[in-house]
Amino acid sequence: PDVVFGNVMTALAHKTSPVVGTTGLSDEQKAEIAKAAEANDTPAFIAPNFAIGAVLLMVMSRQAAKYMPDVEIIELHHDKKLDAPSGTAIQTAAMIAEVRKAHKQGNPDEFEKLEGARGADYEGMHIHSVRLPGYVAHQEVIFGGLGQTLTIRHDSMNRESFMPGVVLAAKKVRSLKGLTVGLDKLLD
Repeated sequence: PDVVFGNVMTALAHKTSPVVGTTGLSDEQKAEIAKAAEANDTPAFIAPNFAIGAVLLMVMSRQAAKYMPDVEIIELHHDKKLDAPSGTAIQTAAMIAEVRKAHKQGNPDEFEKLEGARGADYEGMHIHSVRLPGYVAHQEVIFGGLGQTLTIRHDSMNRESFMPGVVLAAKKVRSLKGLTVGLDKLLD
């Protein structure tokens, strides 16, 4: 993200529309990118994930959360990934939060015998990150309800899975205005 921000700003200054898949840009950096995109009348695009299946998982999760607001996210990636949780997990949680009232999940008296055992907390949702060799990029969103669970899962078996989304973004970026975040904005 440190290098990408400078590259994006340079591209926008030269009226070149960046298509970015790096996660970790801060809200302040995104605001600066949006301002530069407007000032240069040059659209910019950022996606936490270019796998169309992962984007559908996010969209379906937002829909499911309207009816099943108790949810946990498990994301699994290769052991060389630097950030945790993944940008996809954070974006999924943010999309769910659009339709879900924040609330604490689990037993009100629960405690962690080992710190972090319940994962990160995003408005009461727990996000768990796994880093192991053999994985590429995988995510499960598990919803719990009275007498039932719903699991939505996406698996990227290799990096080729990201290419259809990259191509889609590259073809559509010039038709956008300002900064667009999320491949879901490009799907019909």
